[in-house]
Amino acid sequence: MSQVKFYGTGRRKNAVARVFINPGEGKVSINNKGVLEYFGRRVLEMIIRQPLELTGTTGKFDVMVKAHGGGVSGQAGAVRLGIARALIQADPNLRPILKKAGFLTRDPRMKERRKYGLKKARRAPQYSKR
Repeated sequence: MSQVKFYGTGRRKNAVARVFINPGEGKVSINNKGVLEYFGRRVLEMIIRQPLELTGTTGKFDVMVKAHGGGVSGQAGAVRLGIARALIQADPNLRPILKKAGFLTRDPRMKERRKYGLKKARRAPQYSKR
């Protein structure tokens, strides 16, 4: 009854995606919705499918994602990293292909924290000479 499941965590900006892949026919669901229904943009769907297309595993795995935090673009990047990590769990021989394409690198860019005495992270209050 218990199917083989592979797991990968993806993060980007403030978004976190928990990705589960099982052998199947290629269905992708994010928070129990379809990719286009959830993201609403073809570009983000393309970003998510990149690791699967590169490794030729498009129709071989069902992808189930729980994503939260950040915005749609950050979540799409997090899902891509999660799928890539889960694929490596499923087949370690895919690692060099995914590594070369840059799908295993976590994008470290995050919003800088606000400092006291400033309006934003770096924006100082307007200087008044008089």
